[in-house]
Amino acid sequence: MLNRRHIRIKVMQTIYAMQQNQSDLMDSNEKFLNYSLESIRDLYLLMLSSLIEVQKVENEFLELSALKHLATPEERNPNKKFVNNRLLQVLVNSESLNNNIEESGIKDFKVNDQYIKILLTEIKASDLYKDYMKKSSTTFEEDRDFIVSIFTDIIAPNEKIYEYLEDNKLTWVDDIPLVNTAIQKQLKTIKSDVDYFRIPRVFKDEDDKEYAKILFRKTMLNSRELADEFNDKTPNWDSERIAEIDIIILKMAICELQKFTSIPVKVTINEYLEIAKEYSTPKSSIFINGILDALVKEYQKEGKFAKAGRGLM
Repeated sequence: MLNRRHIRIKVMQTIYAMQQNQSDLMDSNEKFLNYSLESIRDLYLLMLSSLIEVQKVENEFLELSALKHLATPEERNPNKKFVNNRLLQVLVNSESLNNNIEESGIKDFKVNDQYIKILLTEIKASDLYKDYMKKSSTTFEEDRDFIVSIFTDIIAPNEKIYEYLEDNKLTWVDDIPLVNTAIQKQLKTIKSDVDYFRIPRVFKDEDDKEYAKILFRKTMLNSRELADEFNDKTPNWDSERIAEIDIIILKMAICELQKFTSIPVKVTINEYLEIAKEYSTPKSSIFINGILDALVKEYQKEGKFAKAGRGLM
């Protein structure tokens, strides 16, 4: 689920928080980093649970409406096309998904069902829903595409859901687009002959998990030495006016250039420039690019690089 850029962002945020709190407690901050990374799984399960709860709440509403003393013919014989949607049924009946949700203590949308009712109101008012419900029959692929569209266009961008997630856990703010994209892609791949739902791992492999830990440790433990690498390359910049986040990005990038022999130089530079564009000032990427470019030329000239493998320069 996690990609390397998101890992870099989490490490950067942890280091920034350490500096803001004037903390030098490596162990506790490393635990916070791990917590911040692993909690992405809970966000993933929570967002998927919204689809399960939407189906359950609507199904319960239809059943209660049919039992009313003065129920209308439509209420006695409701259109259950939505609640019987075959992709929703895969999610609702998935033991692995529901067990993971239960074991992780994910019950936010059960306890706070007003958010599900908000989603249902928006779903049922949409043209997507109206057009879908008009069809007398649909294939599994049409059922799947409908739920993907509902998730993409209504659930994922919902402001009330975003506000709830932001208030619930601050570390989730930057994770929401990543998780929603992962869910969208996964839903699109489900086939008609599949009756289970696979829960993806937070880290692609152990290398990525180790990468997060080592990048954090080596950047923090070599902070002064890493700063020395670029201090003399900023003559036209007032050091006190350099954004703190830029200094952290530079230290991490230089650490990666020096310590991670399997990561290509161009990848490192491009990744940190993109992070600077998103998280720092408008001119930060130009400033950082100039310093990293000068350092790379210097390292190449002095033979300091020890990159392993073809094409890593």
